[in-house]
Amino acid sequence: MRSYLSSYVAKLFAGDLAAFGAPPTDEALAGHIRAEQVSLVLGYSFGIMLANACNALVLAIALWQSPDWAFALVWAAAVGSAALLFGLQARTSRRIAKPQFVSRRTMYRLVRNALALGTAWGIVPVAFFANASSGAQLVITCLCAGMLAGGAFAFSTIPIAAIAYTAPIFVGTAICLGQEGDYVYLLVAVLVVVYGAVLLRGVFAYSFEFRRRIIAQHDAERTVRQDMLTRLPNRIAFNEALDRALNRLSRSGEEFAVLLLDLDRFKEVNERFGHPAGDEFLVQVAARLQRCTRASEHVARIGRDEFALIMSNLTRPEDALAIAERFVAAFSDPFLIERCEVAGGASIGIVLAPRDGNTSPDLLKHADIALSRAKKTGPGSICFFEADDDKAARDRRALQRDLERAIEADELFLLYQPFLDIQQGRITGFEALLRWQHPERGLIPPTVFIPIAEESGLIHPIGEWVIRRACTMLARWPDQVRIAVNFSAVQFQNVGILQTIVQALTEARVAPDRLEIEITESMLISKYGSAPATLNALLDLGLTVALDDFGTGFSSLTYLRKVPFSRIKIDQSFIRDMLSQPDCAAIVKSVIALAKELEIGVVAEGVETVDQLDYLRQTSCDEVQGYLIGRPMSASEISSMLGRNSSVHAA
Repeated sequence: MRSYLSSYVAKLFAGDLAAFGAPPTDEALAGHIRAEQVSLVLGYSFGIMLANACNALVLAIALWQSPDWAFALVWAAAVGSAALLFGLQARTSRRIAKPQFVSRRTMYRLVRNALALGTAWGIVPVAFFANASSGAQLVITCLCAGMLAGGAFAFSTIPIAAIAYTAPIFVGTAICLGQEGDYVYLLVAVLVVVYGAVLLRGVFAYSFEFRRRIIAQHDAERTVRQDMLTRLPNRIAFNEALDRALNRLSRSGEEFAVLLLDLDRFKEVNERFGHPAGDEFLVQVAARLQRCTRASEHVARIGRDEFALIMSNLTRPEDALAIAERFVAAFSDPFLIERCEVAGGASIGIVLAPRDGNTSPDLLKHADIALSRAKKTGPGSICFFEADDDKAARDRRALQRDLERAIEADELFLLYQPFLDIQQGRITGFEALLRWQHPERGLIPPTVFIPIAEESGLIHPIGEWVIRRACTMLARWPDQVRIAVNFSAVQFQNVGILQTIVQALTEARVAPDRLEIEITESMLISKYGSAPATLNALLDLGLTVALDDFGTGFSSLTYLRKVPFSRIKIDQSFIRDMLSQPDCAAIVKSVIALAKELEIGVVAEGVETVDQLDYLRQTSCDEVQGYLIGRPMSASEISSMLGRNSSVHAA
């Protein structure tokens, strides 16, 4: 009972009027309503406090001839000085950006200050009315009536504060009038009671209407600024909050941090369980993230699987790190999706304002750069933005711009590395290897520019160029020689790739089975959900498909059943160590035996010594590729080789 009463009183003093019929609210909305109430009070405060100081001066003058003049002068000086001080503080606070959330503690302080000022004016009729002249008594009565009206007006949206301010004045006035004994004063006392009751009734009515208006406005804004799935703020709300934080930074120097979070397993959940399960996963993630924050802070969903948080009033970078670590820890327990436990994870990038920028574009750009580095580091990583990151990002953007014109500038070219049929001792084909000769930076490795091409979408025109160039070369080579082209996972998202291949083969007048597509296990694992249609269409055209880097993925045997591969390529890491490490030798033998059973050709990559070649010949490997057979070479060198001889000795 005591705890319930304590909670009830605490809510009442925090401005919660649900017990009197006001619309109920949760704490987040209540904090927003309190912010609107405090903002209005601050708007009135300077004028009200100035009026208090003037009224105190008028009272001191009216009581100058009274026996209590010394006490009145001290009282007037104290109240006038305090009122001016409070007024100036309110004016300063008003200049700062309008708060979006006000805590209960702030409201308690407001009510306490209202009670203190009301008590100061409530002392006036009790202390000075009896010994004052009739004219001074009239001044006291008018001042008290004015204070009642002014207090009700200033705190019209906060009834508890209005009561705290007016109650002492009302009680003091009623006491002094009632003690006089004159029926005229009694009539005035009755009028004061009626006057106070009407004022309080008006305060409650206006306060209820104010709360309903704020709630309706909040609901309307929420439909525009709220993510419908997770009920979190959306990108619009986040951008507005970021602008407000930057405004506070410029006005008062209040520093803040921006945390950008990306889910590590969202695509996997979508592909494994479907989009409805992916939505449920996002809802559960949102709930966990919101539990990690303070009441005044809200995680926003700003992208498909991206979330963000603005951490205001930052004092130390460690505070931002602490909340980021709480976010990561929130994924330690698995998520229950369709009665299955699913592991989750998140990577987080952090920027600090103003250290890492003082504009919205700079902060978001740097946060994205920090997030990218965190994702590259591994799941569950947290990275602050560093200046070197920005330099690397600028270099990457510069390379992307140069790559956009690389085809037209004739900077891209192909090298070809041969395949050797061990049993027949002849060259059976070549793998096309893309290279980029930059006019200023020189030869740029594919490991550098291919990821840029994939991220920017340039991989599509580049991939089409490679296919057309490869088909053109096939037309110049003997009919029994094939060419293998590496396919990126991103290329499978290009619906026009099939038409490009058909056109290239038709224009070059080469058989489809001479063009081989190489895909990796990692591509199958991450993108197979959207690739089957394209992959099956390629097979229907008559192209052959090879599984590259076999043994380095996680689902090799699974996809050997799903896709009718023509060949599998044993990764060079196994070939390199097979003569010195028995486990590698066992893997190579097992893969070759498995391929024979499945009637799939086998290519061994990275053959560099005669001993390796002899060992692979003994294990009945079909084809080999590596520096022993031939390094990547130009088209003219290929023509010369094929013109001389296609035997192993010529290679």
